[in-house]
Amino acid sequence: MSLVWQPSSWRSHTALQMPSYHDTHALQETERRLSGLPSLIFPGEISQLRERLAAVSRGEAFLLQGGDCAESFDEYGQGPVESTFRVILQMAVVLTYAAACPVVKVGRIAGQFAKPRSSDTEVQDGVTLPSYRGDIINGSAFTAQARQPDPTRLLTAYSHSATTLNLLRALAQGGFADLHEVHRWTADFVRSSPQGERFEELADRITQSLAFMEACGFDARRTPQLHAVEFYTSHEALLLHYEEALTRFNERTGNWYGGSAHMLWLGERTRRLDGAHVEYLRGLGNAIGVKLGPSASPDDVLRLMDVLDPDQEPGRLVLITRMGSDRVADRLPPLLRAVRRAGRTPVWCCDPMHGNTVTSSNGFKTRDFERILQELRGFFAAHGQEGTYAGGLHFEMTGQDVTECRGGAQELTDEGLSARYRSACDPRLNGSQSLELAFQIAAVLKAAHKSG
Repeated sequence: MSLVWQPSSWRSHTALQMPSYHDTHALQETERRLSGLPSLIFPGEISQLRERLAAVSRGEAFLLQGGDCAESFDEYGQGPVESTFRVILQMAVVLTYAAACPVVKVGRIAGQFAKPRSSDTEVQDGVTLPSYRGDIINGSAFTAQARQPDPTRLLTAYSHSATTLNLLRALAQGGFADLHEVHRWTADFVRSSPQGERFEELADRITQSLAFMEACGFDARRTPQLHAVEFYTSHEALLLHYEEALTRFNERTGNWYGGSAHMLWLGERTRRLDGAHVEYLRGLGNAIGVKLGPSASPDDVLRLMDVLDPDQEPGRLVLITRMGSDRVADRLPPLLRAVRRAGRTPVWCCDPMHGNTVTSSNGFKTRDFERILQELRGFFAAHGQEGTYAGGLHFEMTGQDVTECRGGAQELTDEGLSARYRSACDPRLNGSQSLELAFQIAAVLKAAHKSG
């Protein structure tokens, strides 16, 4: 690690999963323009999320983090953003009602434009081209021009993120999230499903509770907690040119902050202790996430915590495990045990998606709903075994009616995947499957709440 940290310190370290730009002058000019633009996120918001995550680390709240695998420049605007926000609201209500504890809502949104890839190149019909790495870097079309990394895409990503954030803030604070409107949150394609019907029953109980409170003299209409929600954004800090350009120093706190999102995370492929991504993130005042796959050892985790959180600050670190349904029971407990014995209390969060990706019989990348549930059950069981707190869920989803993951109450099969498979990268749960997942987790949280 560098002794003196600066936003550019990462440039002296090995940077994996980064594109190679042919026009370095254009890249430098883009970085210069970005560095002069307003920060998308502000220090007060970041500090507020850190406080909420500190409550999660103490077992007083639950983290719900979800959104697209990779946002697209072509699919943004009010419809897609509102649908994702709506489903996260629904899931949060289900979990809050079941566990009787606050739910911290964080979207993989307004910046999740870059994706790590297992290979630098892709081959189709004998033609080899650079892999698609997300719209902030190159295009998904399989042409030499589209796959060429283009630095001007960083400015487009900033513009799209600013527009999305503006809409999210309006949705969170402008009345859309009012609990009196809970019946209006269900999308039409979800409404007639079994989980849609369950949510309507829950919404009825909430409406009746509000009416009872008002009848007793409680002025629910003047209670801000019932009319608005806190909503935060996050993405993987993969493209460090973009992240550095949006890093800002706050005179009041004396800290540097990543201005692109409230929370940034390291991926399984970029958490090398001596790597550029760890070097960059260690100097920020944001909440930091770390993805941990089955190859992560207790020593890996403890050393990362020492570098990223040397002062053991509450709400600083979110450890996001992604072991796979067949390995979580073996690989997770040793990590929990080592961190607990070290006296550390990070937020432990489960990503049940990335370790359970398979290829369908007709060639689609997909995930099985049952395997997702199995990993979640294994996650909660491991925490129960080790006496630690299972603090959150991190998943890829969309509020739209896509057909990308098999199973669930919809009983999607391989043959049904082609109907509305729209993801350019990884398969996502649709709104119906996401809500079904929330009810499954709610049952576990309710049981844990009853047992104390």
